[in-house]
Amino acid sequence: MNRRTLLLAIPTLGCRRRLSIGFDVFVANQDGRSVAAVDLTTFRVRRQVAIDGNPTAIISHGQRPAVYVLTPRTGTVHELDPVSLSVRRKSRVAPSAISMRLAADGKSLWVLSSEARALVQLELGGFRPAARIKLPAVPEDFDLTPEFAAISFPSEGAFAIAALSSARVDRMIPIDRKARIIRFHADGRQVVCGNGSDRSVTIFNLAKGRVVAHLPVAVEPENFCFKADNGGELYVTGAGMDAVVVIYPYQSYVSETRLVGRSPGAMGVSSSPDYLFVANTEAGSVTVMDIITGKVAAVVAVGAQPRHVAVTPDNQYAIVLNSRSGDMAVILIEAILNPSRRRYAPSPLFTMIPVGATPVSAAIRRA
Repeated sequence: MNRRTLLLAIPTLGCRRRLSIGFDVFVANQDGRSVAAVDLTTFRVRRQVAIDGNPTAIISHGQRPAVYVLTPRTGTVHELDPVSLSVRRKSRVAPSAISMRLAADGKSLWVLSSEARALVQLELGGFRPAARIKLPAVPEDFDLTPEFAAISFPSEGAFAIAALSSARVDRMIPIDRKARIIRFHADGRQVVCGNGSDRSVTIFNLAKGRVVAHLPVAVEPENFCFKADNGGELYVTGAGMDAVVVIYPYQSYVSETRLVGRSPGAMGVSSSPDYLFVANTEAGSVTVMDIITGKVAAVVAVGAQPRHVAVTPDNQYAIVLNSRSGDMAVILIEAILNPSRRRYAPSPLFTMIPVGATPVSAAIRRA
């Protein structure tokens, strides 16, 4: 089915079923130097918002009428007005940056800079840099809880725990592995770190202050995805094997390794039904796995080099950004449920929307 056929099919499907009401998708187009605002009721781009730089990360604020966009090369955060679809403010927080995260209280953003060797707080009220946590080495990744930050240092074979209130590193945890991707788990009670040197995942108990496990896995951990309840399984993909590794962090063991498509990468989850969506970069498809049964529920062709997956809050659509073909695939989750029993069920690939050059990340916001 070509793109024109898919777009013409939208009104027909819309007459038979309820459309997702009230969600916009904001897409960061890295090479397009823009953010595409996509309306999920009309399935069209409302506007391309020009960005001074190459955006790679985007966050929608849950309480403020704002969307935040990071341009790493310039170390700048841009604040977008989601109503007027224009850049409202911008602030340069570092010479360059890697990533950003929203603080739990919603009052600030934290931006990680390898060049500055710092984790910098951007206060959202005045939109100015505030606290600055100096780091002992070149960082690669970080995550936040209301009280702490966890930062990985590949060259040091370690990661750090920093206190946000005092804006300083409390402790370094040496693990003798190339610490890369890092996430808090279970409401901040555990730190989970993916290590590139020996294909392992380290689990650190924050309360006990010690490493509880180094788990060998079949892939080089590059992507993490937690089950929607944040207390269950961890899914891991990366180079080395066309598979998803399933880990139970609480029990500190690898449950299984499930084969999926070619070069599995980015992932997303829905909670009703419990599906895991895995983007197969080289195959141009998404494998949909039933989390409960462990079986493949569907394989959906989406476009060239899918690299980002997100699910709408109502669990109605999974959106997939295709970095090479410059479009956004919209998967209808309802169509995956028992498709063999529904003679006239629509295709899981609901539509394709051109969004710009090299879309790499997206934020979903209630309109």
